[in-house]
Amino acid sequence: MAFDGITIANIVKELKNELVGGRIYKITQPESDELLLTIKTANSGQKRLFLSSNASLPLVYLTARNKPGPLTAPGFCMLLRKHLQNGRITDVTQPGLERIIHLHVDHMNEMGDLCSYKLIIEIMGKHSNIIFAAHGQDTVIIDSIKHISALVSSVREVLPGRPYFIAETQDKKNPLETTYEEFFGLLTAKGLPLFKALYNAYTGLSPLFAQDICYRATLDGDISAALLRAEPDKAAVLYRAFSDCMELVRNGDFSPVMYSEAGKPVEYSSIPLSMYCCRQTVCYESVSEMLERYYAEKNTVTRIRQKSADLRRIVQSALERNRKKYELQLLQIKDTEKKDHFRVYGELLNTYGYDVSPGAKALEALNYYTNEMISVPLDPDLTPAENAKKYFDKYGKLKRTAEALSSLILAVQDEIRHLESVAAALDIALLEEDLVQIKEELIQSGYIRRKGKAPKSKITSKPFHYLSRDGFHMYVGKNNYQNEELTFRFAEGQDWWFHAKGMPGSHVIVKSGGEELTDATFEEAARLAAYYSKGQGDEKVEVDYTQKKNVKKPGGGKPGFVVYYTNYSMRIEPDIGSIRMSEN
Repeated sequence: MAFDGITIANIVKELKNELVGGRIYKITQPESDELLLTIKTANSGQKRLFLSSNASLPLVYLTARNKPGPLTAPGFCMLLRKHLQNGRITDVTQPGLERIIHLHVDHMNEMGDLCSYKLIIEIMGKHSNIIFAAHGQDTVIIDSIKHISALVSSVREVLPGRPYFIAETQDKKNPLETTYEEFFGLLTAKGLPLFKALYNAYTGLSPLFAQDICYRATLDGDISAALLRAEPDKAAVLYRAFSDCMELVRNGDFSPVMYSEAGKPVEYSSIPLSMYCCRQTVCYESVSEMLERYYAEKNTVTRIRQKSADLRRIVQSALERNRKKYELQLLQIKDTEKKDHFRVYGELLNTYGYDVSPGAKALEALNYYTNEMISVPLDPDLTPAENAKKYFDKYGKLKRTAEALSSLILAVQDEIRHLESVAAALDIALLEEDLVQIKEELIQSGYIRRKGKAPKSKITSKPFHYLSRDGFHMYVGKNNYQNEELTFRFAEGQDWWFHAKGMPGSHVIVKSGGEELTDATFEEAARLAAYYSKGQGDEKVEVDYTQKKNVKKPGGGKPGFVVYYTNYSMRIEPDIGSIRMSEN
């Protein structure tokens, strides 16, 4: 979800309630593009306001966490301390539904005069900035955390002494002050898809929220907005859905919510999204708490991705090496397919060799296997018996090569499947302890050498645990060791086992407790098996399922590898948004 104008409006409401009347006690600049303001309030005690103008992740929220600054404060931080420290916050505002916050501060200078200032936080992606300005009839920039000269931007300079204004580059309208006539005219003016026409016409709307407005109006967001000219009834329905959302913003009626999938945060919004009604949701009273939790969890996923980079590189290198070996072996075994020709040549020479003239270069004979005439090439310097022996020798050599290659090809195929299953496990790892178990498997498989006499790492990772809507417990292995543990030690004979057909993926075990599973539980378990597999991005995945008693481990098989001969199958979407993850 973009940090849009609606989220900003929610933050402004929270900051008004929490900070107005408070005094700025401390100002630090932990990073070159971040500020942390500590504010003492009469009603709610000490608060910390985190401001970031990071180009990739600009943020504003209240936090309980402290973040120390450098020993020597940067110049911008020192300037703010001079003019804002001990100042009183008088208001927090948002111009229109722009992604901008104005923090109004009154401060008594050295002469005892009351001065009014604005700390302006612009949340605009790569153009994000924190600007300190004098508050008066003409807002003049005193300084900013990022200096933007005319060489960088031809639209607006952000430099000390320059007038501050909001750059009007897209001619967007304020959605809180629109009319139906303006709404209809703006949307139908261009032949854009409906959701694009919405967020291009009005400030503060993200593409996702524009899609949700279309969804509320039961309209396809991808249809051309120009089609509304011929269907004014649909335009009226869309305007009602739009107006209802804007009325919530106007009244400050926010309900912060975060949406997750398989334990991973996927979206958030200050107004619940109708199109995500079936996803896992967590509601928050505070938008700051929601934002801090969302980005902390997102950062966790990013951090795990970074920490697993070495393991991914090892697995990918091994995969490429084994795939090249497999392709080479296939070419070699293709060359051995002509071995039977040499055997037939030898047999025909033994049968008809008495009729070969000395020095002959070929034998024309009837192939009694096909009843067709065949020409057998001969070495004129050898006798028919010697030519036959030569062909039988070639046949024997190619036969032995084919037998050796067949077993080698099977071994390489197993290795490729094993490595692909490890790669799939890395994709679903959420915690550092999940990586520990995967690393241990790579050590046991010989892809990583254990350093010195280092002890075996302690394994604390546990399988995913879900509850079906009918109360059955469903468990999902995160890697091959967990798959094996679930299937052969945890599951009982009458429990049900699920796995995506013919591709790497997790084993899913449903504890039956001796009861018959409901149809809904079968579907939910199949969805889990489809989602936690290589086919996660496919429209539908074929899933095999059977009772655990039918699943066997082949002798000498890799961890998590099984065979089964009695099973059912279903094709299902890899969508687990409606499946509840257990707290335990």
